[in-house]
Amino acid sequence: MQVKNADFKNNYPQKELLLKFLVIGEFGVGKTAIVRRYTEGKFSSNYKITIGADFAIKSILWDSDTRINLQLWDIAGHERFGYMTRVYYKYAVGACVVFDLSRVATLYAVDKWVSDLREKICLPNDQPVPIILLANKSDIQGCSIPSDAIAKICKDNGIAAWYITSAKDNSNIEQAFNHLMEIAMENEQTSYENKPDKNGIILKDNNKGVVSNNLKPNCCN
Repeated sequence: MQVKNADFKNNYPQKELLLKFLVIGEFGVGKTAIVRRYTEGKFSSNYKITIGADFAIKSILWDSDTRINLQLWDIAGHERFGYMTRVYYKYAVGACVVFDLSRVATLYAVDKWVSDLREKICLPNDQPVPIILLANKSDIQGCSIPSDAIAKICKDNGIAAWYITSAKDNSNIEQAFNHLMEIAMENEQTSYENKPDKNGIILKDNNKGVVSNNLKPNCCN
């Protein structure tokens, strides 16, 4: 999907949304470089290690009526910061798991990161947070991991899609985030349509009609 830059009434969209995405994976896979490339359009090979978490914001005109203020949370990959991930994950509606094409061990660590995410948060409708996988550092010559191995990791973990990326070459970074935003916006629309009124009744449910929804999901409190 192309993010639209069309003119709109009074040069302001009618609706603004705040979305929070996580960027997770082992240390040194290029998470910070991906975030900076996407939000600032810059690349450096000398980023310092992330302590705990860092975040950046990008404002995106999604369509003529909607502006998205996207928060990208860059989560430290070192295990000594792992005890804090529940706090950092809270309120996320999408996640990118990143691995390094030149370090196959970082691919097999994807299972750990997905499990950690699934155990700690879910969407307000109790569905899993959508995930895409980024096979990063494609600019490094002579490194490759068979695509069927990557596809199997995605299938086993319920990952929506995967992209071969390079923060250095600015390859597929924007396409990957646009894909995740499409999924998040679809979930946002579904959540709005199925939002209960003050009496706990869903006024519209495209699949089941009018149903009761008095019970609040108890996942991920």
